[in-house]
Amino acid sequence: MAKREIVRPAGVRPSPILSPGVRVGDLVWTAGQVGQDPATGKIEGDVTAQARRTLENVKAVLEAGGSSLNSVIKVNIYLTNIEDRPAVNEVYTEYFPNDPPGRTCIGGAQFAPGTLVEIEAIAAVE
Repeated sequence: MAKREIVRPAGVRPSPILSPGVRVGDLVWTAGQVGQDPATGKIEGDVTAQARRTLENVKAVLEAGGSSLNSVIKVNIYLTNIEDRPAVNEVYTEYFPNDPPGRTCIGGAQFAPGTLVEIEAIAAVE
């Protein structure tokens, strides 16, 4: 059986309830990432700003696990308001400009106040 390894980008404090990512064999699964700035711990901005920060957080977890956005297989996006999907798609295409991974996008999610988007990914190790 492949070893289960916790993936934590530099500067991310351990949490008692989740790991930022988990690597097993040649795959990395990220936990749902939100638009929290790792330096300040704050979630700020509109859905566009939060989507960008969220994808940067996903990218950091993947890289800490030996992967990258180029090797993402599947993405799940959760939005508080499904009408924000076009704005999120605009940011998403900056991070996945060609041959994007499989994706699910769900609206109506309920998060802590001020959080508008959460994104998780599964990627192959490079």
